[in-house]
Amino acid sequence: MPRLMLSDELWSKLRVILLQDGIYYKFNLRLTVEGMLYRMRVGCPLRDLPSSFGCWNTIYKRFNCWSASGRFLRIFKILVKDPDLEWIFIDGSYVKAHQHSAGAASDETQAIGKSRAGNTTKLHLAVDSCGLPIEFELTGGETHDCTAAPRLIDKIDVPEVIVADKGYDSKKIREQIRDKGSTPVIPRKENSLVGNDDMDWCLYKYRHLVENAFARLKHYRAIATRYDKLKRNYESMVAMACAFLWLPL
Repeated sequence: MPRLMLSDELWSKLRVILLQDGIYYKFNLRLTVEGMLYRMRVGCPLRDLPSSFGCWNTIYKRFNCWSASGRFLRIFKILVKDPDLEWIFIDGSYVKAHQHSAGAASDETQAIGKSRAGNTTKLHLAVDSCGLPIEFELTGGETHDCTAAPRLIDKIDVPEVIVADKGYDSKKIREQIRDKGSTPVIPRKENSLVGNDDMDWCLYKYRHLVENAFARLKHYRAIATRYDKLKRNYESMVAMACAFLWLPL
């Protein structure tokens, strides 16, 4: 039997959430969820899932159905309870797209773009004061942080402070943060005429929390490398990884 990720305590908590979301409780539900988590952890093709989890096609159909209905995102939102919104840290990170993730038969954009690393997806993440993910956004790898920041900031409840690096040095972003009633802590670029005299460098040092969150998420191979053709499926995989960080709390 492959190594499992859900202890009895974690499963009892997750099962309640699944049933509340309208999922029918079948005898193999726990193994089906474990199969999804196994694929997230090792990044293997679904066809190569160990038979101890059940039929791979059943797990794929269940995952695809839940992804299409936005169930993984809802579960993530349910688990994000009482985040510490005193400080919010935002940043973006590149995710290499596997060659099999390209070529989806769809007219919709699948958040795969060209960058110096080739085909990539960019994961934009917001974490709370404890370093736990609270919101994320997916774009193509060519998208600049400033371009995706307004959508990510709109999703966040009103925090006291939003901390970001120089990639977010923009008058528009600063105004958006202040309009939310928050304080931006974003260093200005070296060629700025305003300077950084008002910069809180002590608080800025805690920006490593968002980098740590990326490191924790990329422990899972299906997050560190994108294997999914559809944006919604990779988005569901990221939501599942973020939810798993909240599950023990």
